[in-house]
Amino acid sequence: MTDLRSAEVPALRPDDHVRGPDRAPLVLFYGDFACPKCALAHARLKDAPVRVAYRHFALKAKHPRALALAHATEAAAIQGRFWELADALYQDQGRLEDPHLWARCQGLGVDLERFDSDRRGDAVAGRVKRDVHDALRAGATATPTVWIAADDADLLDTMVMFGIREARRIGPPTDGRARKGSTYEQ
Repeated sequence: MTDLRSAEVPALRPDDHVRGPDRAPLVLFYGDFACPKCALAHARLKDAPVRVAYRHFALKAKHPRALALAHATEAAAIQGRFWELADALYQDQGRLEDPHLWARCQGLGVDLERFDSDRRGDAVAGRVKRDVHDALRAGATATPTVWIAADDADLLDTMVMFGIREARRIGPPTDGRARKGSTYEQ
């Protein structure tokens, strides 16, 4: 018989995009820069007392610009501008097309020639693909998907207080029966 359980959520990696105090509880945020719910969760997480690790869950079928924007943020990350571009994209989702993207990057001091080359490169594509693959294997079905550490008893309630009701605890692979959110946590 085939094992249909989800895979484990990958632990924090050295190349994850992380911000927040080192000692704060870790939140893994799988998002899509074209998703309005992700923009709201992103804004709320900025004010929460947590350490956020951003990973891509860019599904082109859901949002046509998702993959291009994920590649763009990774290209900006190579120049040390991931969070600046991520913040800018989430703050104004009405302007996600290339002319606006290029203007944002230029305003952030990104070398546009290198940016264009990097966003089309194999390293960037591989990074985004890895994040999406890991999210799908771990059971993510929508954006945003937020995972929190299983050993922090109060973190799920903190997430709910900050309006992040999609949070799930990191733990052993599920059999598909566990529900997300503090109300249904088993």
